[in-house]
This record gives sequence, structure tokens and C-alpha cells, in this order.
Amino acid sequence: MQKLSINQIIKKINNQETFHAVSNDYSFTLKIDSYVHYVCGAVHNGHQFRKSLWKNCLHTEYDRWFEEDPETKTMIQSHPIVIAGCDSRFEYDLNRAPESAIYIDAWGKQLWKNPLQESEKIQSLQKHEDFYKVVNALISKLEEIHNKVIVYDMHSYNWKRWSREVPTFNLGAGKIDMNRFGDFVESWRKSLSEIKLPNKIKSTSLINDVFKGNGYFLNYITSNFKNTLVLATEVSKIYCDELEQIMYPEIVNAIEKELIVRLKAHAKRFLNN
Repeated sequence: MQKLSINQIIKKINNQETFHAVSNDYSFTLKIDSYVHYVCGAVHNGHQFRKSLWKNCLHTEYDRWFEEDPETKTMIQSHPIVIAGCDSRFEYDLNRAPESAIYIDAWGKQLWKNPLQESEKIQSLQKHEDFYKVVNALISKLEEIHNKVIVYDMHSYNWKRWSREVPTFNLGAGKIDMNRFGDFVESWRKSLSEIKLPNKIKSTSLINDVFKGNGYFLNYITSNFKNTLVLATEVSKIYCDELEQIMYPEIVNAIEKELIVRLKAHAKRFLNN
């Protein structure tokens, strides 16, 4: 893996070079093994939280981990193009628009002891801006090559905070043109429901049940690229004990192996249709 500036990453994309890189501020990673027509993203995978914010933050390390999406990059890491955040959403949220990307409070709890200094906000928002410069360059290049692109936007959610039964997988399709793409949304939902999981965990999947797909990553791509479909895919945290902060690597591995086959097959069908 190379450490590259934003300009260097964009230049490589424009030249259609393959590479594995981390941004020079270590805020995100991008792997391109080949310029296929599909992208896997894990914008909430990151847990880094810069030290200058520690003393001012009222949330513990566990509080932050609880709301992040650990291991979502691992679930998609085998695919040719993977972009993933390294920083915690509590520093800045890549799945929110710039004006709301820095939290004041989070899930009903005040985040900062004292209001953030402007210099801290600027530093965080520059990372947010740089990430989307790369996203823009990447999708532009892929649409140029293939005409149409599909993005699998991977997230996770805390199922134990719900008082009702919730699906193992949720697809957020609130911003998708269902007349145009509804068949691909449904076929992805169906494929996810057939995933085999260890420990007698059943796979269920629903559309717009717990989340409706209103994230900025999806909205940014959909607004700027008319031939790209983004599938906001949420997996419930059946792959960890979200209360005890214990990971279940056998479940993470099972999801990854299933997605190697299912995600690739779904993306191929999208291209060939």
C-alpha cells in the first residue's frame, strides 16, 4: 500500500492505474485492482479519532465504537475496488453533508465539553472534502469506461436498540428511482436473504425497514452521476456483541465469503442487463 496525496490518487485514477493507497493524512484507503463497473464502500468503518479532540469529547471510546460500523470494510475487502474511511464518524461523518458532518450531539448525548474551535472544524472538513474529490474522480472514470456503475454502500446497525424484530439486512431505497432500478434492488434483497450464517443465525432482508437510505455518500453519487446506482446495504450487528464489544470473526468471515460470490454475481447482472 502506498501513501499518496489526493492529487496523486486522482492522477492515478485519471490514468487508469491500479494501486492500493492510503491518503497522506490517513483518513481513508482506496484499493483499485481493476477498473470494473462496481465499487464497494465502507464510509463508517473507521475508528481513528485524532488526539487533539480527546480531552474535549464526552463520549468514551466504547460509545464511539458502538455507533461506528466495525468490520464493514472486511466484509467487502476481496472485491476489486474498495474505498473505506479510517476516521471515526465522531470526528466527521462522511455520510453526512459538510454542513452537518461535525456532530454537536450524537444519539441524544452532547458530544463536546466545549464548542469546537474553528481550526478543528476546518481540519475535519478538509478530510471530508478530499474524500469526495476522490469519489467524484473514481465514479467519473468508471462511468466513462462502462457507462453505468453500481456502488455497494456497506453499513451496520445496532439491532439490540430496537424493541421489535428487525432484519439481518436492510436496503435503503428511499432515494432510488424504483421504476428504473427496482428490479436490481429486489434481486439484491433476495440474494442477501439467502446468505448462510453460522451459529444458527437466520438471514432476513427487507427494503426501507430500519433505514431508508438517506446518507450523503448515496445522495452525492446519485445527484452527480445519473448512470450510477447506489445500494445502501445495512447488516445488523449479528457479527459482534454490541453491548460487550466482542467481535465474532467467524460471522464476519462468513459474510465476506458469501459476498464474494453474491455481490459479484449481482454486479455482473447489472452490467449485462
